[in-house]
Amino acid sequence: MSKKIEEMSFEEALGELAATVKKIDTGQETLESAIGAFERGTKLKSHCEGKLKEAKLKIEKIVRGSDGAVGVEEVEL
Repeated sequence: MSKKIEEMSFEEALGELAATVKKIDTGQETLESAIGAFERGTKLKSHCEGKLKEAKLKIEKIVRGSDGAVGVEEVEL
């Protein structure tokens, strides 16, 4: 049984997505299972995009001002 997508880490979801794409590309799936794999792959892709968006919002850098004070600044990606 497959792990629930919402419980997966980014790396787990990306790994499963890569394996799914490879199976579909090499014709290792029947048409019916390829459709199911494609649907799950779409959900995996969305999950990965969400995880990246969350990470982007959390990225900050430590900066030192001209007066020597240390602060935190958001990183523009």
